Amino acid sequence: MGRAKGKFHRSVWVMLLALGSACAQPQAPAQSAAAVSAGDANELLNQLQQASQTALTNLSHLRVEKWKTDSNSKRQAQSDVESIQRNLQSAMPEILNQLRAQPDGLTQTVRVYRNVDALYDVFSSVTEAAGAFGSKDDFQSLQDDLGAIERARRTVADRMEKLAGAKEAELAQIKTALQQAQAAPAGPPKKVIVDDNEPPKKASSKKKAKPAKPASTGTSSGAAAASPQ
Repeated sequence: MGRAKGKFHRSVWVMLLALGSACAQPQAPAQSAAAVSAGDANELLNQLQQASQTALTNLSHLRVEKWKTDSNSKRQAQSDVESIQRNLQSAMPEILNQLRAQPDGLTQTVRVYRNVDALYDVFSSVTEAAGAFGSKDDFQSLQDDLGAIERARRTVADRMEKLAGAKEAELAQIKTALQQAQAAPAGPPKKVIVDDNEPPKKASSKKKAKPAKPASTGTSSGAAAASPQ
């Protein structure tokens, strides 16, 4: 199981890394991220919510203190059970609300996957301990819950693959449009008219001479009066 799980994880992250590069060659039309999310977001949310509620109910019925094992193993199992319960009651609803608010977000989908993957690991440990030390009914109920979580994890992984493909197609379309815009012929250059002719000189206007003022009559009368009779 560990080897198969490792291959599954590697395939998921390789798929995510493919998002970082846009293909230079033309690609076939792909669904947009919004179109991918419209159909399966609600289905995924309902699947995870149902699995969470059922798991919480079954975990509440466990009596780890009655398991046929040593006290250290019981404490470890009880700690794992409480960790799962906190996740399902607090962390999981918050992450699902983020995905509900932005169903086409790849980041939100990756967060859901990481949480479900971590939840699966701890739940698997508790299920194995229940099979070894607990009752048959406890083991069977937890085994069913573990299967539901595993199916949800695969659903999230498939969703990540679809979203990554849609995002990659969008990046390729943007790159193609940019290349076409850069290759388009530029418009004709603007004509610049240079006028190097000297402007005509303005004719200089000569000032007219002012006429001389006539002699004052008062001075002539005074001179005549001064001459002897």
